[in-house]
Amino acid sequence: MGIFSSNAERKLLETHMKEAGRLPPGQVATVKWPVLHLGDVPRFDPQRWDLRTTGFVRNLLRLTWDEFRTLPRTEVTADLHCVTRWSRFDNRWEGVSFRTLCDLAQPLSSATHVLVHSEGEYTTNVPLADLREDDVLLADRHDRAPLEPDHGGPLRLVVPKLYGWKSAKWVREIEFLAGDQPGYWERNGYHIYGDPWREQRFDND
Repeated sequence: MGIFSSNAERKLLETHMKEAGRLPPGQVATVKWPVLHLGDVPRFDPQRWDLRTTGFVRNLLRLTWDEFRTLPRTEVTADLHCVTRWSRFDNRWEGVSFRTLCDLAQPLSSATHVLVHSEGEYTTNVPLADLREDDVLLADRHDRAPLEPDHGGPLRLVVPKLYGWKSAKWVREIEFLAGDQPGYWERNGYHIYGDPWREQRFDND
């Protein structure tokens, strides 16, 4: 995407993305990457870190960092739309497809949604069908570099079709649910689904 040295260049990018149908309503383009999250950035210890699958699955997994890193890898280039109204384009994510994790955990037929648990108290809910799409992954790299802690490293979920709060940072547990259950922001006034193209920012949108 290059370095944009002036506001005029940023506006040109915004106009281009709008004309290309890639800028959702109410959003503005940015070439920066604002840092927004709940609580403090957690410390990562690869010797103690794990990723678990719980709930309505055949296999209750507990993957160490080394085990997670041996899973088949994929790359996705996708736009990121924040509910605070900025959009960052052509992010290059690398990691493990969510479908790979599903293949290992084997969700039961009764599983319809997922509640993603992160470090601390953060959770967010996503329909399982959306998580099975081609561009959804658990990312540990961004733009050819390890994902920085401020942006969710070592591991964050990436769900490009939904607002960025659904792409949870610092993921530690994937809980498969037989029904929808609101996460942290959804319990505090955000929309239960969060489609940026429909401007589903808050629970009355």
